[in-house]
Amino acid sequence: MAITTGLITLLISLCVWLHNHNKRAEIIPTRFNRQRREVCFMPEDATEPLFVPWESLSAWVIEAQSVTQYGIRRQYGMGIGFQHGEILTSVEFPCAGLPLAISHWEAIRGYMEYEVNDLKSIQYLQELQGPNDPPHEGLHTFYNARARMHQQIRDGERGRVSGFFWYLYHVMTFWTLPNYLVEWEIRRIDAMGQYLLPEEMRQWSQPLPKQQWATPSEELLSMSAQVRTLHKRQPHRAITEIFAEVQRLNTSSQHRA
Repeated sequence: MAITTGLITLLISLCVWLHNHNKRAEIIPTRFNRQRREVCFMPEDATEPLFVPWESLSAWVIEAQSVTQYGIRRQYGMGIGFQHGEILTSVEFPCAGLPLAISHWEAIRGYMEYEVNDLKSIQYLQELQGPNDPPHEGLHTFYNARARMHQQIRDGERGRVSGFFWYLYHVMTFWTLPNYLVEWEIRRIDAMGQYLLPEEMRQWSQPLPKQQWATPSEELLSMSAQVRTLHKRQPHRAITEIFAEVQRLNTSSQHRA
């Protein structure tokens, strides 16, 4: 009975995974082009992509709370979008917490403003990423974790018993098989995304000569300078509060003008 139950559970899990995985084949991801300073949306059921100026984009964080018989349940998410006529075109996705939702937006903002040029400068995966490793998790993550574990044992930061249970856990979870599956899934998703891109989006995604790169507006440069100045004066203040204050100051000055 246990074997039958296990096989049925495995079959159901594989069916759910395959269903969710195949849904990605129909999704054309939102793209950010910092050379053009534009964002490309492909709304559901649309026939042509929509290209939006970066500085016209809106972003928001979602926070919801509900009470069940098991306790208080909190949900967080992040959204980005723009007003296209009378229709709001947006993309939203869940996040594990409020700081993480804000961090997602900051990563996008930093990338578009040329403050962040790669994922390694903003993500810390317990030293599991080597200098030449790809940004995603995969087979290299496993080998880096094993090497880090052995180094900790040599340095006396970890006992051999802990190392034994590290090996035992990974043997019970099929050693490197999960990492191989992750690598396979990433390659498949990447191939699907490239295949589905409309030709117009492909052309838009091509790099431009540096002399043709778009530049930030004077208003954005001024507000960015205000944020940096205020952050230097109050380095321990939350950056979200600083952004909000600069926004209020500029909004009130525009109303007075």
